[in-house]
Amino acid sequence: MLKWIDIPPVWLLACLGIAWWQKERWPMGGFGPVWADLLGGLLVGGGLVLMALAVYEMRRHRTTVIPHREADRLVTSGIFKRSRNPIYLGDSMILAGLILYWDAVLALPLIPIFVWVIERRFILPEEERLRRKFVAEFHRYAQQTRRWL
Repeated sequence: MLKWIDIPPVWLLACLGIAWWQKERWPMGGFGPVWADLLGGLLVGGGLVLMALAVYEMRRHRTTVIPHREADRLVTSGIFKRSRNPIYLGDSMILAGLILYWDAVLALPLIPIFVWVIERRFILPEEERLRRKFVAEFHRYAQQTRRWL
């Protein structure tokens, strides 16, 4: 049961909830009426596109998108040529975009906290599993493709 609660979307929703709460409870001066909304929308849209491309590529290769499961294949094509973690990058972009859009100034520190949590709880264990299963192939992939961007 805990593995179904300890998943990245739950961490993202928790951070979004805190940002929304901050916006409602302690509204601060905003980032600016137009540019923050535009940039926030672009970040959210870009994050959703990244996530969709990654899920499509993983489904195409018939491997799992569930973080705690063992991968059947190492996906290195499509969006995975640019980032080893496009779904987590998309999550971070959505968080940053909504914080900007909501003018939740005090919630900005949630972005590096979220990235740190995701890296420690999910990315490092996933990469260790991939490193053990796809030894040489993962080593080559990790040298060619950055973790985030």
